[in-house]
Amino acid sequence: MSDDILSRIGAVIESRKGADPATSYVAKLFDKGLDTILKKIGEEATETVMAAKDGDPQKLVYEVADLWFHSMVALAHFGLQPADVLAELARREGLSGLTEFAQRGNN
Repeated sequence: MSDDILSRIGAVIESRKGADPATSYVAKLFDKGLDTILKKIGEEATETVMAAKDGDPQKLVYEVADLWFHSMVALAHFGLQPADVLAELARREGLSGLTEFAQRGNN
């Protein structure tokens, strides 16, 4: 189910790239450019942290959904899809986080 909904949302985001910014929030983000998209991700990340610190599970889910959505807009900006992230997560499955981190060369 999760990859289906991500795929569907990704397709909608992609379809909004050429839409009228006056009628589509996503089109407006694309029209304003990468800095605006990244700023929105930063805002949503902060709101996610605040929701977690507040200890409200429903608010946390809501904010993470916003963060994922805006991250998907950033992916689309670079011609990427949710499937690309899912493939990376699948690659990491069963791999120790410390091992994966060391493989990136980020000691």
